[in-house]
Amino acid sequence: MTTRTSQLPPGSDRRERLVGIAAHTALVLETNNLRGGKDAQEALNSLKRLIARLALQSLPPQSLAQWVITHDGLDPVARQALCALAGRELDFVEIDTLTGYYDAKNVGFDAVDQGRCQYVVFADADCIPCSHWLEQLLVPFAEDDAPLAVAGRTSYAPSVAGSALTAIDFMYFPSPLRRGATRNFYANNVAFRCDTFEQYRYEPLDGIYRAHCQVMGLRLQAAGVAVVYAPGAHTEHRLPDSQGEVLKLRWLRGGDSVGLTPYLVRAYMPGWLQWLGRSGPIGPLCVMLGRLGYSLRALNHQDLPPLRGLRRLGAMLVVIGMSLLDTAGAVVRGMGISVGRRSAAHSEALSYHRNLD
Repeated sequence: MTTRTSQLPPGSDRRERLVGIAAHTALVLETNNLRGGKDAQEALNSLKRLIARLALQSLPPQSLAQWVITHDGLDPVARQALCALAGRELDFVEIDTLTGYYDAKNVGFDAVDQGRCQYVVFADADCIPCSHWLEQLLVPFAEDDAPLAVAGRTSYAPSVAGSALTAIDFMYFPSPLRRGATRNFYANNVAFRCDTFEQYRYEPLDGIYRAHCQVMGLRLQAAGVAVVYAPGAHTEHRLPDSQGEVLKLRWLRGGDSVGLTPYLVRAYMPGWLQWLGRSGPIGPLCVMLGRLGYSLRALNHQDLPPLRGLRRLGAMLVVIGMSLLDTAGAVVRGMGISVGRRSAAHSEALSYHRNLD
């Protein structure tokens, strides 16, 4: 694969190179996960809290070449207020209410001016980044052996339940392609060279709710494109606002394992086991059992405060309980029974407005 050489002067020090990279970087922020909730004002307040936090980054977003926000109805007054909070001009791209999460990522990228931008950073409006998130995400691009893609670390809050759910939802598997690389990434915290994302952008996947980035990770690995893992680029994902929505999320994620199983089987299983990709509920059940074992082993290995004694036992019970719920969704979906409103699964929005400040 042909890549462009760095536009930064070879003799500059690391900080200068980093600032130069920021000057050639676009930030794409999608707001799909703010659609759920009481009203548009609630979504706007959540977005304002996030932009105020982003404006305090150690590498300020004002230094970026471009900042794109996708939305489905911010009025001119709201847009002006957000620009004032960000301390810079923002490019707003309006999408319709049926545009899905990953489609919004692609649409946001299409608005990036590639004449100015060599890199693109993707973030979500329902995640709260640490103060040096942006800097740490771009640092690998300033190295001599710069990668084509960088994945940051996403987690839930460092509580018993948050640690348990992080072990289920945000796994990072070492890649054989390069030391310090990961096989997978999450679309809420990742950066690419623009030409790399243009080539491998998110594909439409029928009946899958939130696994497109996992499939893209498999395609990148098959193409020999290493995704460097930057654990210091940490962002904290909100949980849905209500317990009912948490259960709904588990059900949808469990159903996703059915659509994801054929891709996993093709990538990792020998030829004589390829039948698992079309085995109804059997393949997804195997995937869920394997995930349960990995999630239990991942506790206290996620760069979160360690859990000891009863807290660790509690986290293990949460992992088991939530995994059983996910597995139920996987088995039911694998039997051909609809899990939720699958025809609208991509655009279906939960409510993520917890104030983490």
